[in-house]
Amino acid sequence: MNGTTAHFRFATKGDIPGILEMIRRLAAYEHAEDEVRATPELLDEWMFERRAAETVVMEAPDAGIVGIAVFFQNFSTWTGTGGMYLEDLYIDEPYRGNGAGRALMAHLAGICKKRGWVRLDWSCLDWNEPSLGFYQRIGAARMDEWVHHRLSGDALEALAAEAV
Repeated sequence: MNGTTAHFRFATKGDIPGILEMIRRLAAYEHAEDEVRATPELLDEWMFERRAAETVVMEAPDAGIVGIAVFFQNFSTWTGTGGMYLEDLYIDEPYRGNGAGRALMAHLAGICKKRGWVRLDWSCLDWNEPSLGFYQRIGAARMDEWVHHRLSGDALEALAAEAV
């Protein structure tokens, strides 16, 4: 499969099992299988009922879902406009390296353009050299001066307890 034969579409509720499988494969690739807490019920609630995220699925003939891009709208105070934050991008190994990833990123860029979003942002693990190289080849600017932070678990609970 290459970028010209890839089929992309927005996910439906019926895609939840395939999306969850792609999430699990991504977690395995990132050596974090034990961290996946998503269930079909949670994906249904947060993706389709609350509409907190959208998913584009990549399908291959006779193979079903072979890739996903999960994203949500973010906002830049500096530009005063919306943008896309790409939470997860995953393509099964047999479909990498032949233009399908570039086609999927181009599809996401097209969604940004159609919606008037001026940026497409994401994070990548610093050890993931194949992906970092791919992002460089498509023209992405590496944002090394920004340090990603996360507050979760007990630290989030403790800080939330201070809320008035």
